Amino acid sequence: MNQILAWLAAVVAFVVPGVGSAPPQVWNGYLEADYVYVAPVTPGVIDEIKVKEGDRIAAGDVLFTQSRAQYSAALAASEAQVEVARANLANLSTGSRENELQVIRASLAKAQADLSLAASNYQRSVELQKQGFASNAKVDQDKAALDAATAQVNQLEAQLGVAELPARDAQRVGAEAALKAAEADAQRAQVQLDDRTVRAPIGGVVDRVFYDAGEMAPAAAPVVSILPPGELKARFFVPEKERAALRVGERLAVTCDGCPDDLTATLTYLATDPEHTPPIIFSTEERARLVFMAEARVDGDTGLLPGQPVTVKVSQ
Repeated sequence: MNQILAWLAAVVAFVVPGVGSAPPQVWNGYLEADYVYVAPVTPGVIDEIKVKEGDRIAAGDVLFTQSRAQYSAALAASEAQVEVARANLANLSTGSRENELQVIRASLAKAQADLSLAASNYQRSVELQKQGFASNAKVDQDKAALDAATAQVNQLEAQLGVAELPARDAQRVGAEAALKAAEADAQRAQVQLDDRTVRAPIGGVVDRVFYDAGEMAPAAAPVVSILPPGELKARFFVPEKERAALRVGERLAVTCDGCPDDLTATLTYLATDPEHTPPIIFSTEERARLVFMAEARVDGDTGLLPGQPVTVKVSQ
């Protein structure tokens, strides 16, 4: 009997407007998602794809690698330039090499011995001249030899002093700048080499793989798309008469074939531009054709996939 009465009440509510409780407002739509598209920084041949569609990945996992030979060679050349610049700076900081200093010191020692001998010869010639046994020419010759030996000693002493000094400040500054530039080039080459191994910026599920190993991937062309957790949303369309009752942030109930029970979503977007209507509206009848796109982010990790048809209503 109760079933018959309920059936009669439903018939009356359907036939006679205003009788019985109004059915809840529901809107139809489908699930959509915001994907993360991962692309290489620079173009190159793909060596290996490390993931396949449907894989669950974590942030930092390797997605694919590109050819590395050219960038490995560039890094080796940059590191060699760093060593050259570092050696030049060290050489300017310490002065001449020890072997060069030893050669100058040996030459100075010989010049000092020659000076001592020249001084003795000159002194002897002067004494012999006083006794009448040496000519003026002999004295002048020994005096010239003494002067030459003295000049040679002075020259070598000055040369040794210069060799023991470090480079001038301007030279050192230039060498330090050259070393910094070489180190920066090496760091850039290392970054470019590291970029040939492309990692996941975020965890989630691999949705699509657009290239195969051996293919050329242009720069900024997506190779892998990732569906992060919590990025699933219901996209549905609300009639114009019902749009004013909705507010961003409102909780909604979502149902679909095979969906989990008590599936909910939060309204995140209400379009301001209508769809599927003539451009000019003059009457109430025309306004009834207005619909506005809305989006609600699905709560939790449901395991559902984009494209799933859904029905949305205000959560009770």
